[in-house]
Amino acid sequence: MRLSVVAPVFKTASYLEELHARLTKAVSIARGSCEFIFVIDGSPDDALEVLLRLRKKDPRVKIVDLSRNFGHHHTIMVGLSHATGERVFLIDSDLEEAPEWLGEFDAILRRKSCDVVYGVQDRRKGGWFERLSGWAFYGIFNLLSDVKVPRNFTTARLMTRRYVDALLRFDEREVFLGGLFMAAGFAQESCVVVKRSRGITTYNLARKIALSINALTSFSEKILVYIFYTGLGITGLALLYVVFILAFRLFGGVPIGGWPSLIVSVWFLGGLTILFLGMIGIYLSKIFQETKQRPYAIIRGSWGLGPQRRGPR
Repeated sequence: MRLSVVAPVFKTASYLEELHARLTKAVSIARGSCEFIFVIDGSPDDALEVLLRLRKKDPRVKIVDLSRNFGHHHTIMVGLSHATGERVFLIDSDLEEAPEWLGEFDAILRRKSCDVVYGVQDRRKGGWFERLSGWAFYGIFNLLSDVKVPRNFTTARLMTRRYVDALLRFDEREVFLGGLFMAAGFAQESCVVVKRSRGITTYNLARKIALSINALTSFSEKILVYIFYTGLGITGLALLYVVFILAFRLFGGVPIGGWPSLIVSVWFLGGLTILFLGMIGIYLSKIFQETKQRPYAIIRGSWGLGPQRRGPR
């Protein structure tokens, strides 16, 4: 198989026919056989019916139907595990990312002799809050993590077979693909793209916060180190304050009124303790999830697919 196209599907049934038509034109650069792998992530619309109709017209369409919604990143890993092509083009199915990028990505891949070409938005789509929160997330993540993630990267990317095989070796239950994409290594090149905005996103604020926490705790132990040093610093300040109080009492002879400072200290230290215990709890919960070794995606049905090469169970 020359080229595999992998597209996760969630609430995008209305875009699938156009996506297939545009992909069909775009894959002409593959100069060989290709396959379209659509992975339905428990989508509540009629995505399966639409894809089955497309498969009757085009046998290259292959379908994986998950038993429920497992999340965007898990769905992508399932799709990659079924891809058999020498090159794999990954793209979201909501048409915010243009299928026509494949041609440009392919040209860069050949010219640079690299293993991955991925899209990077010149200017992040969305309103001021989405742009500001995105800027803050990438800044904090890259500050705390040894794995550096490019700002405003897109899901869309063209990858070689050896890179995809390496990526599938990450057998993690708590998946943050942005980090895994870079942690896999190999030569990677970016391509500036303009991503269309549909105005509606399935990533609401709560999901973005959850993804941010998962990303940070998956790729950084520095938070635990900073907790230790914060505790060490507070302990040092407390000891200095004790010395100050004793010295003031012994040599000044005046007792220090401390009710307001005592209350503030109790609330401050109490809140800090709860925050740090919560962070440690998140790390412990991730260990708990990983040790259970549960499959992070379950396939309800598939059409046109052979066995998985390797990857998620």
